[in-house]
Amino acid sequence: MPQIPGVAKVAAEIAASRLENPQPFNGHSMVGELRRVLVCSPRTAGWDRPERAARWQELGFLHPPNFEVAQSQHEALCRELESAGAEIVELPPADELTLDAVYAHDASLPTDYGLILLRPGKPNREPEGKLHGTFGSMIGIRRLAKITAPGTAEAGDIVWLDAKTLLIGRGYRSNAAGIAQMRDLLAPKSVEVISVPLPYGPGPSACLHLMSLISLLDEQTALVDLPWLAVETVELLKARGFRFVEIDYSERETLACNVLALGSGRLLAIEENHKSNKRLREVGFDVRTFPGSELCINGSGGPTCLTRPLLRE
Repeated sequence: MPQIPGVAKVAAEIAASRLENPQPFNGHSMVGELRRVLVCSPRTAGWDRPERAARWQELGFLHPPNFEVAQSQHEALCRELESAGAEIVELPPADELTLDAVYAHDASLPTDYGLILLRPGKPNREPEGKLHGTFGSMIGIRRLAKITAPGTAEAGDIVWLDAKTLLIGRGYRSNAAGIAQMRDLLAPKSVEVISVPLPYGPGPSACLHLMSLISLLDEQTALVDLPWLAVETVELLKARGFRFVEIDYSERETLACNVLALGSGRLLAIEENHKSNKRLREVGFDVRTFPGSELCINGSGGPTCLTRPLLRE
């Protein structure tokens, strides 16, 4: 099992590392070398607590969670992250967390200027943004801003096309008011925020993020679920020179499009998606995998959802 440092130890290590790297965080890239990443294990999210596990159907899980299997799969994820050179920090437990907290990506957005605390569109996840901010301040990540009501925004809808361009999917989790706040927050930093529509898909009770349909693999390559992307999104990506790798559509329901870039052509994917992973390897990517039947597929969150990158180089 990977050793996840406690808050005090993490804070001390980050403080010491500032002698070489004066900033313990950054943002604006989804494909650089992953150096530090925040996770929230099933244990921390309370998958082993009966009162939390009992809410599985309400939260949109496919079946009651199996804590032991999910925890084992999360440990496999962490081993792959560590082997890729990433330092892992874990969100502390809190009474406000629900099963969804394991998908640590969604509640905050690191930038080069500080952390933006997001306001998830799924009501049970709203406290997570504040918890990310509190923990961030403990490990040296300053807060830039937060999204406030009636705005909603989840990082699963947010894609950095480059250091100055942020794509946000408008759907049931990130609304027009939230996107407008993001635009106002980042305009003074010369960051362009572009809103693109998301399809209705399975409807408001399901989790359909922009990153359910696209994962950036490197600066010019995107893994896509092409039939589900809006025409204007496809045209925008093509106009910016992106090449597409399409998933095998038989693996759509097992989150084949949700792949985490580790940097230098390395990717982390769910091992169950054999056909899509084969396609990625055939075009030259180094694909590492971990089992995701319980941790990912049951709750509709893949490798990107499970990780909140804090530092890339």
